Amino acid sequence: ESKKRYRADQLLWALVRLEDDTVLGAVSTLEAADPEAALLTAAKMLLQESSHNKASLRPLIVKDMTEASPEEIKLIPSPATNKPGTLTAPRAFNLMLETQIGPYSDASSTSYLRPETAQGIFVNFKNIASSSRLKVPFGVAQIGKAFRNEITPRQFLFRSREFEQMEIEYFIDPEADFEKEQSAWLEEMAAYLKVVGLDGTKLKREVHEGDDLAHYARACTDILFRYPFGWQELLGVAARSDYDLRQHQEGSGLTLDYQVPGQKRRYVPHVIEPSLGVDRLFLAVLCSAYDEDVVNGEARSLLRFKPAVAPITLGIMPLMKNNADHLAKAKGLARKCRQKGYNVFYDESGSIGRRYRRMDEIGTPFCCCIDFQTLEDDTVTIRWRDDPLRENERMKIDEIVGFLDIQCAHDA
Repeated sequence: ESKKRYRADQLLWALVRLEDDTVLGAVSTLEAADPEAALLTAAKMLLQESSHNKASLRPLIVKDMTEASPEEIKLIPSPATNKPGTLTAPRAFNLMLETQIGPYSDASSTSYLRPETAQGIFVNFKNIASSSRLKVPFGVAQIGKAFRNEITPRQFLFRSREFEQMEIEYFIDPEADFEKEQSAWLEEMAAYLKVVGLDGTKLKREVHEGDDLAHYARACTDILFRYPFGWQELLGVAARSDYDLRQHQEGSGLTLDYQVPGQKRRYVPHVIEPSLGVDRLFLAVLCSAYDEDVVNGEARSLLRFKPAVAPITLGIMPLMKNNADHLAKAKGLARKCRQKGYNVFYDESGSIGRRYRRMDEIGTPFCCCIDFQTLEDDTVTIRWRDDPLRENERMKIDEIVGFLDIQCAHDA
């Protein structure tokens, strides 16, 4: 009725049963921060509207639409209309985006936008190993655009048809302990997430087992992040065996094996693959950094970016914008910091307090003020975003770049 489309694995449902096993119907919801609570609320409403409103409900067993039988589909209401029997059975769809290459549109010109960045690494494995004279184990990293035919793009940057992806293909000996290698990469990726500023309380791991494990994988563990819309996958570390290299080998007719230096042994390497969506990471960093607090009775909203990842590392502010000496000192400091690779923001408009607040809102970790004492001893005040009541210390202008170096290195 609504003409809306849903991904079957993102549409959750549950049968509503009474204690005597009577089925009242079914309830459904889309992925959300707390889908179990939404389904329970809907189940209670269904109970109240029935003739059994004094009865008790059995605990709900939540499933997604891929697990629904044809008989159960008839009972499941659409999230848009809340009417049972309006959903079709799940249908397969192509996750790859099709396009045409060349002047003519026919079967021979059909091509697909890449759904992941990894395959270019596998195709070039032989060339990389021989020309770089690398010994297994070694890794190849890549970042780039990927495209997927997402049926329901939503949740801001989280689910989109075009996204940036970072992947590492770490090639290992087939006889190596792949579980140990995968575990090591999981710890490495968890440490990386901490470095860029993710809130550790919003992270958890999910191990894929049984039917949840991809056909090509020997093992896979995801790191999930608690976004405002619920727990979602942020990155995955998979032991992909030799599946990809063998597929390319069979399709091309060329060997993609590895010759062990100094030995007669040859093998097709196995792979450990950490994979991370840049857009999802950016969204997670924003969610972790956002904060609200009160300073001197005044509420403020701010972003607590770590210095190493803050878009602007330092705000530079002359105390008096009508004082030529203040302006010259401030612009000189800004020029010096930029020459050393730091992105700084020069701001001379408004009261100093308002300028500090603007820097807080965009996550700038430090600000410095050029005042009258600066003209006497060449020092500036340093103001810390995360400790605004801290007494502003004075620092020589020539020491500012070194101070930023230490803060960003400590941050990493």
